[in-house]
Amino acid sequence: GKENYTWNLRNVHLLPYSWEDEVLLLERELARAHSSLRLEEQRNRDLPELSRIDDAAEYDRLVNQAVTEYMDFLEEEEILPVVDYMDAALRAQMGQFTPAAGLRGFFDEVVYRDPIVMRAHHYHWFDLARMREDPNESPIRRTPLLYNIFDGRAEGMATGMEEMMMHAGLLDERPRARELVWIMLAQRAARGLGGLFQHGLEMDFDEATRFASQWTPRGWLPAEGSTIQHEEQFYLRQPAYGGSYVIGKIEIEMLIAEYARQREGRFVLAEFMDDFNRAGVIPVSLIYWELTGDKSMLEEAIGRP
Repeated sequence: GKENYTWNLRNVHLLPYSWEDEVLLLERELARAHSSLRLEEQRNRDLPELSRIDDAAEYDRLVNQAVTEYMDFLEEEEILPVVDYMDAALRAQMGQFTPAAGLRGFFDEVVYRDPIVMRAHHYHWFDLARMREDPNESPIRRTPLLYNIFDGRAEGMATGMEEMMMHAGLLDERPRARELVWIMLAQRAARGLGGLFQHGLEMDFDEATRFASQWTPRGWLPAEGSTIQHEEQFYLRQPAYGGSYVIGKIEIEMLIAEYARQREGRFVLAEFMDDFNRAGVIPVSLIYWELTGDKSMLEEAIGRP
């Protein structure tokens, strides 16, 4: 129920929210994603729509090209310190071409239209490579946690990088790819709400999958498809995971805002990213405290004055 879910958010995930708070935040992001998508479509109305990659050679060429372009962007635009293992980490996760007449699955529908968008989400592989090649100084932070209390940091950063890199200029020459960013945000907000509504006893499993499908643009997430069927079951088993993609993104945006406010006129993105990464893959409320000196997010979560 809602009270148990709220207890889990605060005491396990160290999030300063209730079930009702998360619903409100995800509904806001869902509406923002849909309205932003429609404005992108309006701007791009005279451009040809993105076509799907249709053979293995083209897939390999375009995904490799996307990795190269993305890594060049990170370095040339001084987004974050680039080290040798990052390129290899992305190329190890390129996947391979799969023939299909119909839908392949939601994220494949994105990748097969422009592979560069999901390269930003693959911050996961940077995280894992960093944990292996440059482990955290703290023996506690370098050790895998027993439960996914880090999901807001891991999934939130991966999700947030898609929109942040778009705003930073990654997709300036790919206007149709900007639409994909908003479609993915809508999907994550919709499926997260499906998970919340199940835990709040307001929807059963089938209603949650239909809700997520209805609010994901372009019919790329059919309710009977394996993607949402798996995800809504998974979110039932691990409370707070479904919303972590969006909630974590919001928390990281709040962190950037306060970190930059404290350095008004002296904010350097690469310095923030370096500090953020060095903090490790731990709950964002702890990173917020460490990087800003402000403990209020954590104190609100655990109920201390």
